[in-house]
Amino acid sequence: MKNLISLFFVFCFLVSCSSKNMDVENKEETAIAIQRVGDEYYNAGEYTAALKNLLDAYKTIPNDPYLHNSLGLVYMAKDRYNLAKTHFKKALDLKSDYTQAKNGLGAVYMKQKKWALAIQCFKEVSENLLYPTPEIAFSNLGWAYFNQKMYGQAKTYFKKSLEIRSAFLNAVHGLASLYIETGHHEKAIDFLHQALKRNPDAAILHSDLAKVYEALNDFDKARKSWEVVLKLEPDTSPLAKKAQKKLSELN
Repeated sequence: MKNLISLFFVFCFLVSCSSKNMDVENKEETAIAIQRVGDEYYNAGEYTAALKNLLDAYKTIPNDPYLHNSLGLVYMAKDRYNLAKTHFKKALDLKSDYTQAKNGLGAVYMKQKKWALAIQCFKEVSENLLYPTPEIAFSNLGWAYFNQKMYGQAKTYFKKSLEIRSAFLNAVHGLASLYIETGHHEKAIDFLHQALKRNPDAAILHSDLAKVYEALNDFDKARKSWEVVLKLEPDTSPLAKKAQKKLSELN
């Protein structure tokens, strides 16, 4: 009889533990689903809604490196760079080989104009053979060197990026900006015309073309390029506002 009673209590204990484990698993699965919703909001550019969902998920899975990376991306999109840096670093503490978080941390350092730290991050990412999109790291390295006026290094990395993905807009814009900045205007025009054949709706490239024409004092063509930017961009975007300002100056 005593053995039966003992077995009954052991059974109840196991059922209780199993139930608790299932509750924990269910909560974690729900939190992961909420995180995915947050990521979808982020991808759609709805950053406040994204943050709300990600913070809800954080209550249950505070030690998930992927969640911290998502939070880093959202805080960076909302210009809260110190918070973004905190979450990217936490993601790396939890998963040291998390290259996406390392690239995100480098992007934060770029925003903060900490070029040496940014370069260190991007080089580590670009040297990781498992990183699926090295063209992003190479392009980011190009921009980090460009902003320090180290144009030779910048050109090398922009070209490395474009060797991997020839139409990668970030690198195309970077190399065009470099040609403009260094006074290679005809080369910039040829390069941009070729790029726009592949991507005619890239407003940033039309703005680059407008800058070249301005530098050459060809204001009619500059005006036309800025007008294209206005057609392609939402009225409230920073690039559209810049186009409006430029057109006002040119008229």
